[in-house]
Amino acid sequence: MAYSPPGGLRFGSFIAPFHALHDNPTLTIERDMQLVQHLDELGFDEVWIGEHHSAGYEVISSPELFIAGAAPRTRQIKFGTGVNSLSYHHPLILADRIVQLDHQLRGRLMFGAGPGQLPTDAHMLGISPADQRRMMNESLECLVELFEGREVTRDTDWFKLRDARLQLLPYQSPRMEMSVACAITPTGPVTAGRLGLGMLSLASSSSMGFNALGQHWAPYEAAARENGKAVSRDSWRVVVNMHVAESRAQALADLEWGVLDLFKYVRGVTGSVTEGQLGKIRTPGQGVEMLTTDGLGIFGILQAGTPDDIIAYIERLQEQAGGFGCLMFLAHNCADFAAVTRSYELFARYVIPHFKNSNRNREASLHWARDNSGATWGATMSAMRNAIASHGDHRAKA
Repeated sequence: MAYSPPGGLRFGSFIAPFHALHDNPTLTIERDMQLVQHLDELGFDEVWIGEHHSAGYEVISSPELFIAGAAPRTRQIKFGTGVNSLSYHHPLILADRIVQLDHQLRGRLMFGAGPGQLPTDAHMLGISPADQRRMMNESLECLVELFEGREVTRDTDWFKLRDARLQLLPYQSPRMEMSVACAITPTGPVTAGRLGLGMLSLASSSSMGFNALGQHWAPYEAAARENGKAVSRDSWRVVVNMHVAESRAQALADLEWGVLDLFKYVRGVTGSVTEGQLGKIRTPGQGVEMLTTDGLGIFGILQAGTPDDIIAYIERLQEQAGGFGCLMFLAHNCADFAAVTRSYELFARYVIPHFKNSNRNREASLHWARDNSGATWGATMSAMRNAIASHGDHRAKA
């Protein structure tokens, strides 16, 4: 049986984001903030914001700036940097910015770490993709120590720290929650386990990513144990591609609005690597069929359907992984904004209660009322008949 978090499964959204080149960039950022506000009002637990610097679609370059702007519009939702590309930043300067943001959010901040996803970002910065994972590990080791108030001296081939310490410690003690981006290989889980951090599984919608879910926990737990760290499935977050509507046909129709823009982005980033596969896609219907059956690269297979379809899908994910703490939508933006907000609303109304057991006592209360209706409703009806008879007697005497 899959692990079940003590407080019930948590839910959120991973906003890269993905926005078509023909859309107004100022308004796309505003809509992302409106989406976060909508999620907060619906009771979602958390939202993670990405960092990208090239290729035109993922237009948020600083998750910290976006979070600082969106947080005052919300009440309870937590924010994660999803993720900071550590190979692009000096760890001391990044740590300082994150700590300041933690204070501004009064503890609603989480920190996500990754090596940097887009090869075009790394190219512009003169960083070899072969070095990025090593650079992330070197930076992350320092960040943990800095956040926890220790002094750090370190000399690498790309940054130096000399008697470095933060002048301001995080608002959260001993530090904010930290997670490491994981995809298909065990590298991310091993890094997260070695440092006692959470896992953020980003490729769970792809067939390879789905299969790898069941293989993430063992190396993660083993690395944690070997380094004297305690880890929990509650800190494991899984990101999947989903869209919810009143019917499966409506869900598929919603996706036709922007699916070709997503294919255009993937073609632009990967070039000839995927051109043979994607070149045959000519219509939105063909794009939706591929996205929901074979899948599309890192976006995987998009699950489109009713709340009941999505419940069944999440239960399969839990079984495959052995259980995790939080499930998040990938904000794919294939549907227009009205359909996106409706998708999250349907999810909040019908899917979240299923996994949080929100209606358990309501159902038990109705069952009890039915089982005891002879005594309760029967007594009420008897009292009504007696009152009617008494009133008739009173009128007769009058």
